[in-house]
Amino acid sequence: MSCADPAAGGSQQSHEEDDRKEYESLEQENTSLKREIEKLSDEMKHLSEVLKDHEKICPLLHCTMNFVTIPRPDALTSCLPR
Repeated sequence: MSCADPAAGGSQQSHEEDDRKEYESLEQENTSLKREIEKLSDEMKHLSEVLKDHEKICPLLHCTMNFVTIPRPDALTSCLPR
């Protein structure tokens, strides 16, 4: 063993332990964030499909009144099915 201060060795071990704990914490956070990204990606895919299906049948998207630039109170009701 060298003539180095024994307290310095304990200090280094403490730093290594702190680094290990921080690493583990970051790994857990990373895993959690990856799961959240996966869930949000799935939700985005689902909502995109719902929107696509809705756009096919939405009367407001197919209404010619959508191209009129002057607001009219009856524009919305004239596009809805009766």
